[in-house]
Amino acid sequence: MVPLREFMMKQTREKDIKLFMDLSKNEDLINSEDIVLENIPNTVIIPAFIISELKTGFQVGFLLFIPFIVIDMVVASTLMSMGMMMLPPMMISLPFKILLFVLVDGWDIVIKSIIIGFN
Repeated sequence: MVPLREFMMKQTREKDIKLFMDLSKNEDLINSEDIVLENIPNTVIIPAFIISELKTGFQVGFLLFIPFIVIDMVVASTLMSMGMMMLPPMMISLPFKILLFVLVDGWDIVIKSIIIGFN
């Protein structure tokens, strides 16, 4: 369990650990200022790690979402300007989204950012 605790402690934001230390009913944790691995129970480290990873996942997802929403807006405005209101923009924008993802090596970028995040 010690290597797993060390890994979670290294990957967790200090702010999240302090949040769960404050929420715990343990007075020693609430009053302590320093964050030492031996003093923090699993009931604090595990939820703090999960919250920290969820935040990172949402940040990566949002950064992936931005170019795709720009493509949607450009395609929708182009279709509207051509008077093609009945054609769903999704039918036109999906191939452009896939093409963009493939051209910028999307999977390489995503996997590289995940691996770099754990170092």
